[in-house]
Amino acid sequence: MSEGQGQAGYSPVVETARSYYNSNDADNFYHTIWGGEDIHVGLYYDEKDTIFEASQRTVEKMAEHIKDKLQPGNKVLDLGAGYGGSARYLVKTYGVEVVCLNLSEVENERNRTKNKEQGLESKIEVIDGDFENVPLPDNSYDIIWSQDAILHSGDRPKVFKEVQRLAKPGALFVFTDPMQSDDCPEGVLQPIYDRIHLSSLGAPGYYEKLGKEMGWTFLGYDGMPEQLVNHYSRVREELEKRRADLEKVVSVDYIERMKKGLGHWVDGGKNGYLAWGILRFRLP
Repeated sequence: MSEGQGQAGYSPVVETARSYYNSNDADNFYHTIWGGEDIHVGLYYDEKDTIFEASQRTVEKMAEHIKDKLQPGNKVLDLGAGYGGSARYLVKTYGVEVVCLNLSEVENERNRTKNKEQGLESKIEVIDGDFENVPLPDNSYDIIWSQDAILHSGDRPKVFKEVQRLAKPGALFVFTDPMQSDDCPEGVLQPIYDRIHLSSLGAPGYYEKLGKEMGWTFLGYDGMPEQLVNHYSRVREELEKRRADLEKVVSVDYIERMKKGLGHWVDGGKNGYLAWGILRFRLP
């Protein structure tokens, strides 16, 4: 596969996310704290679990749900692929081919480097781009995959329409996303919205309804809101534990803002205002 090129004209919300993840502070923080493979919520089964281990476990759990489609030669599109850890796992474990679409050129360069180092560049294509306007052909993918990325869209129905366009008949769509709970009171998550420059989050019921309106079959939702709390709590702990080293590569201002932001996520989750889990659909 050849490496793709991005396109201009991102929406303001998407451009905000792109600028953030391209910043040296964000890249150094995520690459250091998450272990350089993943940037998503992990599954913690033991207090000794590292962020790296828990994040890998999420990938394994998602793959288990769709393993019947994870056949050698099948094509996967990862929307918001980050550093590409999920793609490398899927290629190594199941023999699929993966296209990683991601809006951060900085993260994508790390992804390409890791793929070359592991001899996977022929199986993984990395494209600079936006999941609201994906520069790829119709009806091309057996699986659409996304982890904790769709929240960054200001037009989530448009993302779902792109999934519909890109998927082959009978394809599976599996994703996770930090969400607000279905019964979240109005206004209580404003500190989180302000932090991530959004006016709302999705919700489990919202995504289920949106998929069904498009004619998709809803296959289930594994709700694990406690893991969102576990994850952001663990990231905050790791930040404090490794602060001296972080300050060598990340600004103090960024660290303080990150610490405050993580607190909002932890508090929102403990109060029952947030949701997180694995959603699955089959497309017609």
